[in-house]
Amino acid sequence: MAERLAVSDLRLRRTVVLVGMMGAGKTAVGRAVATALSVPFRDSDAEIENAANMSIAEIFARDGEPFFRRKEAQVIARLLADTPAILSTGGGAFLQEENRRAISGTGVSVWLNADLSLLWARVRHKDTRPLLRTPDPYGTLAALYEARVPVYALADIEVRTLPRMTIEQTAGKVIEALRDRGVVTPEEGA
Repeated sequence: MAERLAVSDLRLRRTVVLVGMMGAGKTAVGRAVATALSVPFRDSDAEIENAANMSIAEIFARDGEPFFRRKEAQVIARLLADTPAILSTGGGAFLQEENRRAISGTGVSVWLNADLSLLWARVRHKDTRPLLRTPDPYGTLAALYEARVPVYALADIEVRTLPRMTIEQTAGKVIEALRDRGVVTPEEGA
């Protein structure tokens, strides 16, 4: 039986862009994948917040969603031009055709697909989600989910996230999918 390569013996060939709904685990899983592959982890929302010196919620309130989406596209393009890394994006980033084109041109998209009940369990007690600041946050989340799932399904790779899976188990599924697609390959001499 062939010996399996250790994760540390793998090389990331392209930037991996994690997409999906708020609460799908893009940041937590992304950090775990980056750590396992010994590559940088980047978060487009964090980059935007650092550049603006305010939170995403504050940007939405002050400048509106269209302004935020323009800045988000600029940040994603800049991060894709850097060395291969794991990039976590906001839930709405992949909905923008400009972002999908940029991602498919230089990276690979991975949809962390979580069902609505899991997403709700993860986000319902957080006030950091500007799109859920409505009289009916569950209804808003459900509507976003229904509208966005067909677009997320355009991603290069889909990885299901399940309630009983740990962050590390989900990261392992992502790495396995990347290996299967040739996005991570054995290091020379490994």
